[in-house]
Amino acid sequence: MNHDWEDRVTAAWASFDDYPQEKAPDFRAVIDALVAELPEGSPLGLFEQACAWDSTGHSDRAAPLYREALARGLSDVSGYKGRRAKIQLSSSLRNIGRAHEGVELLTPELTAPSDELDDAVRATLALCLSSLGRDREGLSLVLGALAPHLPRYQRSMANYARALVTD
Repeated sequence: MNHDWEDRVTAAWASFDDYPQEKAPDFRAVIDALVAELPEGSPLGLFEQACAWDSTGHSDRAAPLYREALARGLSDVSGYKGRRAKIQLSSSLRNIGRAHEGVELLTPELTAPSDELDDAVRATLALCLSSLGRDREGLSLVLGALAPHLPRYQRSMANYARALVTD
């Protein structure tokens, strides 16, 4: 996709907070208009529409769009957006009572090549695990993600994180 389109999508998202909840359909219309410029079924368009539904409180509408975007090769078009879609789909699945599917989707991401989304993967996976009553595993992930960012106690916190899930 060209940079102009991406810039306009970025600008639309930058204006998201200008839309109060009652104007959510107006925001989704802005995204839909941008998506209409793409070939039908574009994984990028499906992803942006999923994000718009998700961000306006409709995880149930977002989840199928994220799935379709991934199925149509979003990760091949943009590995970064593909990973974002997995994170956001997992969060949506948790919100609609299907946290186990979120765990299945995100667990492989723990061993994926590292990027700036690693902590978001762990945080979202921790929420999914907590929704399933697996709080110790979730806490272990969160502490493990937090440890490298601490000015001190990094090794201790990383060890505590591992101890939560080992005998």
